[in-house]
Amino acid sequence: MTVNRPLLEGCVDSYASAMAAARGGADRLELCAGLAIGGITPSQSLFEQVRRDCDVKINVLIRPRFGDFLYSPAELEEMEGEVARFRNLGANGVAVGALTAEGTLDREAMARFLDRAGEMEVTLHRAFDMTRDPFEALETAIALGCRTILTSGQAQKALLGAPLLGKLRQKAGGRIDMMAGSGVNRDNIRAIYEQSGVRVFHTTARRGPVDSGMVYRKEGVSMGLPSLSEYELWQTDEEEIAACARLVHGLG
Repeated sequence: MTVNRPLLEGCVDSYASAMAAARGGADRLELCAGLAIGGITPSQSLFEQVRRDCDVKINVLIRPRFGDFLYSPAELEEMEGEVARFRNLGANGVAVGALTAEGTLDREAMARFLDRAGEMEVTLHRAFDMTRDPFEALETAIALGCRTILTSGQAQKALLGAPLLGKLRQKAGGRIDMMAGSGVNRDNIRAIYEQSGVRVFHTTARRGPVDSGMVYRKEGVSMGLPSLSEYELWQTDEEEIAACARLVHGLG
């Protein structure tokens, strides 16, 4: 494993977005569903479609629901099963995380996920950003055998968290990849790199909203979050991915 080599991961929640990210030059995909709620586990069918039609490595988000990362025994069982399922389907890796009520990494749950993952790469996702002590969580993730930590530096956006990202990268000392995520785009990749030294980036590269093709539109009825329109679609922008890829790959 080459730690901190330039790498761009495209975070995608649809077939169209996955294909756009692949065409644009993403080195790896994080496949999920429901990005509007932060991402949840995608369907097997979507994974199989994407794997069939592009040769970019696919890591799969394992997250059973919207909300915090304190999971019930039944939810943890479900997550273990999903890790095993996507390993058997040929995923390159999984992105997963679980916390205790006290805000520490749930070592026992994570160990079970790692065991189910086998030889797959395991990314500790942004549950890391909700931990009480990021340096303690860093050491736990390394001890467990995670390959990557996806983090905004415990800030709302990675650019704001870049100073902590840099400290975490230095503390990691080449033992694990620190991947900057949240609000990453062509306009701030260079600044995040200059402040943190991180060369591994995670982006949705979304454009939108794209207007729905629906002609008839029912007013006053919402299928999900009332703040979101049923008739606006968000998708990965191939040109934005390509611009991000050029910047990341140019970091040397």
